[in-house]
Amino acid sequence: MAITKGINTLVAEAMAEVTTYTVGEVQARLADPQMQIVDIRDVRELEREGTVPGCFNAPRGMLEFWVDPASPYFKTIFGDDSKEFVLFCGAGWRSALAAKALQDMGMTNVAHIDGGFTAWAKQGAPVETYEQHKTRRHAK
Repeated sequence: MAITKGINTLVAEAMAEVTTYTVGEVQARLADPQMQIVDIRDVRELEREGTVPGCFNAPRGMLEFWVDPASPYFKTIFGDDSKEFVLFCGAGWRSALAAKALQDMGMTNVAHIDGGFTAWAKQGAPVETYEQHKTRRHAK
């Protein structure tokens, strides 16, 4: 079976349709209560590299299930229409595809970070360890 539309095309199409923020734009809004950063990377990536302080972790494989109120896996955090959900992954490819999928589901308050966590860390934006992330998450 031949692939008729490769990953480069899928990512390019998603990037053309979703809102994309730079690391600097998101970093300037870290204290904005109307923005919820969402790390869609696998837990092994968080353990190895850390994450963005204040983010919510929603693994890419579960994202659509956690967003849909009709799903038995729905997470109430995604029911807050007053928030903009800014996704990121490792390089910005998975988050572009994920943001497009959420838009296809009807979400209008979704965006992603260009360059993902790699760009975030490279630009010296704040990072918390996975242990700090778990402690903060469980303190709520």
